[in-house]
Amino acid sequence: MNFIFISPNFPENYWNFCAALKRNGVTVFGIGDAPYDNLDNRLRESLTEYYRVNNMEDYDQVYRAVAHFAAKYGRIDWIESNNEYWLEQDARLRTDFNVNTGIKTDKIDSIKEKSEMKKYYAAGGIRTARQIKASDSLDNILKFAYEAGYPLFAKPDIGVGSGGTHKIESEWALREFLNNTPHIHEYVIEEFVTGNICTYDAIINSKGEPMFESMCVCPPSISDIVNYNLDSTYYVQQHINENLRFWGRQTIKAFGVKSRFVHLEFFQLGRAHRGLGNEGDFVALEVNMSPGGGYTPDMINYANSTDVYKIWADMIAFDKTDLAQGEHFYCAFAGLRDGKEFKFSHDDIMAKYGSNMKMVGRIPAALAEAMADKMYMANFSTKALGWREVLEEFAARIGKIVSGSGEPLEAIGISCGGPLDSKRGIVLSPPNLPGWGEVPVGGFFKERFKDILTFED
Repeated sequence: MNFIFISPNFPENYWNFCAALKRNGVTVFGIGDAPYDNLDNRLRESLTEYYRVNNMEDYDQVYRAVAHFAAKYGRIDWIESNNEYWLEQDARLRTDFNVNTGIKTDKIDSIKEKSEMKKYYAAGGIRTARQIKASDSLDNILKFAYEAGYPLFAKPDIGVGSGGTHKIESEWALREFLNNTPHIHEYVIEEFVTGNICTYDAIINSKGEPMFESMCVCPPSISDIVNYNLDSTYYVQQHINENLRFWGRQTIKAFGVKSRFVHLEFFQLGRAHRGLGNEGDFVALEVNMSPGGGYTPDMINYANSTDVYKIWADMIAFDKTDLAQGEHFYCAFAGLRDGKEFKFSHDDIMAKYGSNMKMVGRIPAALAEAMADKMYMANFSTKALGWREVLEEFAARIGKIVSGSGEPLEAIGISCGGPLDSKRGIVLSPPNLPGWGEVPVGGFFKERFKDILTFED
């Protein structure tokens, strides 16, 4: 089997895919713009031949590289980058060289354009946020905004990561966005959904069946991290949520996914949302026909005591795997930005969590916008309490105090680091409480105690 790996040196951990293929007896070729001598030794050892191009964006150069391998070694069986950025180029190369083990150009729109994804979600009965193209008429967009309500979320119809995204808070901001954004026809506008982003990460065989499944939780969204220059945090769940597993598999069927490593994004609603579901329900966000970015494959490995690089290579070579999973953990990632002061030093962090650490180091500059500048990655057997568990504990302690005093409860005063919405009794997004976005503290205690609740910032 002849396999061409596009840009096998980025991200830097992708050498593992090539090494796993070679161990399975696959002949692996690489095409990239990095000098051969700059490649990781482990990558060089995994490649039968490497073809350097001056510019990966120049299709003619990459085409000639593939033609070179085909002329020298015979028919090409696979062309793959495992990188969302090269998704369209991968499909074009498969089409031009008649490689049938992946998506070709006639199917690329369904997974490239966010507006096209909606059609497949709808056909599969999968809930998604309502959307309109920014190129639609002003009257239709204003009508959509009235029905969906503010804020709205605008993003490129075709895009990687969260570059170019905008949160739109008012009609004035909407008109400003429509009038002043270059290439406005390239954008879509969605109703804003509150909740954590959760991902269904899976390796799918040629029959559309999952060979491996996992789940990530992203308390601050990538768009917030990029747009507000936040530090980054996310984690791999110890065990996949069964409802997420169901909707992940439904999405696989709806899009006809076969022989892929996928990273499917969902909102888990932070509160009930009209037309979408109740608190805790999953709403589809985006399909990514590639592994999660950065170090996500490594985190999945640590969390599941397995090797997704091998499982993926087994799928390529054998369409099955016998690799078992071991003990399960939460694997957490924290990315810190340079130039900020933090409460705890590196030595403090290592003194407390050193035994849990799996990776510590600098993040490559190309990933820094979305992941920050230095990282800590660690395994844990348990998870810190979420906001609901914390509030339940507060409620239990208040109940004990009231019952012990013999006096009726007249009021509860709540103080919390901001930002807050005191009128509605909502904790918005305090930086010291990751994951506490749009938390209805007031409503929670009113429901529990049916009494007067006062707020102070």
